[in-house]
Amino acid sequence: MRLMSQPALKLITGLALVAGLAAACAPTATPAPTAAPTAAAEMDGMEISAMGEAPMVPAGLAYAEGQEIRFIHTEVSDADIAQLLSDMMGSPVLVVPALAEVPEVATAPVYVFTNGPEGMGPLGFQPDVFPSPPGAEGYTPLRAIHLVTWADESQARELKAAAEVLEAEQKGELKIERPGVVVNMPFITWPGGER
Repeated sequence: MRLMSQPALKLITGLALVAGLAAACAPTATPAPTAAPTAAAEMDGMEISAMGEAPMVPAGLAYAEGQEIRFIHTEVSDADIAQLLSDMMGSPVLVVPALAEVPEVATAPVYVFTNGPEGMGPLGFQPDVFPSPPGAEGYTPLRAIHLVTWADESQARELKAAAEVLEAEQKGELKIERPGVVVNMPFITWPGGER
């Protein structure tokens, strides 16, 4: 008696699983129409307004591709940064040290300014700048912090695109440092889209 190879067994098992799921999901009869819900619809005898409010996570303002975007901070690899962001946003940002171990290929930069024009950024200067918004090559919500410091603060200006940040670095106008901190920063709005 000859036994099946491991790949062939996996293929047959997978096909059987797909066939079983397809059969289980196939309609057996046309469902009867139901009445459309009304504005005063109730769920299990409870009015929707009585269900309570869902927690709200405050969104931050930043730039991507020259446009304003909104995002949230959910977790960060560094406890000090978590406290800074929690205080700034009035909402807890969780500490997840393992984020610092995420492979670099799974992250994208976020440019955080340490000096220059004052603004709503986490350090009191201009808003952060993100490359790779959703839909662009390289998008990921996991962002490696890149600290941006202007060489001559009197020449500092607000930058709104990653290409502007990198061009200023090439000209020697600013320096970029990578402290090894990773933050989960999913976008809420972005150029051409929103959740």
